[in-house]
Amino acid sequence: MIVGLAIETFVLLHVGISFVGIISGIVALAALAAHKWLSGWQILFLASTTATSVTGFMFPISGLTPALIVGGLSLAALSIAAAAWFVVPQGRAVTAYALGATTALYLNLFVLVVQSFQKIDFLQVLAPTQSEMPFVASQIALLAACLVLGRKVRRGGSKLAPKMRTSFA
Repeated sequence: MIVGLAIETFVLLHVGISFVGIISGIVALAALAAHKWLSGWQILFLASTTATSVTGFMFPISGLTPALIVGGLSLAALSIAAAAWFVVPQGRAVTAYALGATTALYLNLFVLVVQSFQKIDFLQVLAPTQSEMPFVASQIALLAACLVLGRKVRRGGSKLAPKMRTSFA
């Protein structure tokens, strides 16, 4: 049991929160790339992606694993994004927000791809050890897409810095 829930229930909760983070992150960052600031979506993205990482640390894991490393990196990226937004969203802080938010979304999507290749039968057949070309190609495509998105988020966010500053007050 984890926080009073059966492990299966906790896994479903964790995965559900993760999907909320992914969907809200795509909406929030796509809007930002299009020069639109959707503070509600930004808040939902930051909160649910943080909750994804935090709940990931609650699983009974012994020793340092790739999942824990990704969770730690995600929390670091989210900290950068939150600090950039809530502290001083001007100038370089917009770049910091774009970098932190896009990195957090990328890491959440990275884990989705890993889990998909582990749990979905036809994908597992294509890449049983996750070192085969279909897995590698999907991760490279994901990274490239996130790099393009991050650049667009940076450009879109630079035009919205004043809105970022006042949108949470």
